[in-house]
Amino acid sequence: MQHTEEIVLQVRQKILACADTLSVSQSLSFFKEGEAPQKIHGVKKTADVNRIAKDSFKEIKNRPKNDVFDCCEALFASGYMEEMTVACKWAEMLHKQYEPADFCFFERWLDNYVDNWATCDNLCPHAIGTFVMKFPEYVSHLKIWAKSTNRWMRRGAAVTLIIPARKGLFLDDILEIAEILLLDKDDLVQKGYGWMLKAASMSEIFVKGTDEQKKEHLNAVFDFVMKHKAIMPRTALRYAIEKMPDELKKKAMKK
Repeated sequence: MQHTEEIVLQVRQKILACADTLSVSQSLSFFKEGEAPQKIHGVKKTADVNRIAKDSFKEIKNRPKNDVFDCCEALFASGYMEEMTVACKWAEMLHKQYEPADFCFFERWLDNYVDNWATCDNLCPHAIGTFVMKFPEYVSHLKIWAKSTNRWMRRGAAVTLIIPARKGLFLDDILEIAEILLLDKDDLVQKGYGWMLKAASMSEIFVKGTDEQKKEHLNAVFDFVMKHKAIMPRTALRYAIEKMPDELKKKAMKK
């Protein structure tokens, strides 16, 4: 059986085979100054990294879950964005095996290794979002993240709930987290909780029910925005109302 170091090295070699120095600058162009990942191999297409993650997982999927998590840890620790993407995908692929003790892995990866919004948004909405849907008692931990000094923990507190929000879940928790993050000065955190609110407002598209039930979350998000719009950062507000009906958007934007 291969050791962790061998597995990680094979993944790295596959990534490097798709990388070039020109793509490094192209990848960095997606990030504002001060927001870029510390290390990038330079794979031009995200689809290539996703393919490597999928193909490589076939070789390790029958190993004990904690062995795969150890490989994920090593990929995160490398600091390279593409390797962390593979780790995020592998963690998500193990969702059927999740158990409560796994939360410590997710929390450590986010707190210790994530250094850019792309990796945050790869890890949180998918692996961690799926985890909290399976173990909803862990949503309370997101409220602790929302008060962290680590910007990625704070963004993660919000974007973890993007997919659950679309499913009509955790409305009260979503509004509570948005309240905690309301005056956050970090624009990436503002965009994160605005995105979370937008997803909650759109749950009517994804969830079956009566028209009245479908509007419940939209109305709750709109009421939240109207209550706080005098102090809510415009970045967060615009994200939150982006998919609302025009008449509601006009009311929310009116000074």
